[in-house]
Amino acid sequence: MLIPGYEDDPLTAGEKLPALPGFWAAYLLWLAEGEDFDPEPALFGADGADADAAYERLSDPAAWPVLRLPMRHGHTILIVYRNFPEDAGIDYYLAHPDWDRTAPLASIEGHFSGPGLAWRELAYIARHPGDGPGITDPHARLLLLLPILGDADMPTDATVIIAAALATIGTPPEARASLAEALLDHPFWDGETWYHEGAGSPLSGGAISGTSQVLHCGGTYSPRAARFRLSSDQDFRLADALGDAG
Repeated sequence: MLIPGYEDDPLTAGEKLPALPGFWAAYLLWLAEGEDFDPEPALFGADGADADAAYERLSDPAAWPVLRLPMRHGHTILIVYRNFPEDAGIDYYLAHPDWDRTAPLASIEGHFSGPGLAWRELAYIARHPGDGPGITDPHARLLLLLPILGDADMPTDATVIIAAALATIGTPPEARASLAEALLDHPFWDGETWYHEGAGSPLSGGAISGTSQVLHCGGTYSPRAARFRLSSDQDFRLADALGDAG
């Protein structure tokens, strides 16, 4: 597997990893931790030994897992475990065969960047996989992208939707709502505003120019605060793949 910027790194396809018994605990447990909530691996359908084993696979410095989520129009979200011993993190990118580079969405690390997706984009991507290689199950896609969600305008049924996805990985019925709420309480960034280029902040009163149909993020630390450098056709196809168009 080859990704621009990672030519000398030991990347390996990671699409089979979500089938490991402890994968979801290893992937999401940190996201649910908070002052009033101390999650256990059992909430993710795993025991401690399984979670530890899955974490070792995810953080292996000799084999950096890459999870691919195919989207419409040939786009792909790449989740890259950057397993440098002294600079570990999880990088999220958008890629397309016609682009000469990947586009960063977010990074989960000490010097974090994000958020990478609005709720409407997360929900749309989860339900609309593309035809390329990678993970297509809608519940798995939703849970995999939760760490880069940041949106001030959340729907009232967001917890219910996440709880339904948690049911598929073995979360006990009595714990699904509380775990879903904890996963939405992101430790890195508060809910951010999203808007179309030309509109500025939703509080600015500006008119949408139509220059780009891809949403922008108002967050200071988000790569989505800047416009993707795309042609008009590429911009339209990306907006459609993200659920931003129309």
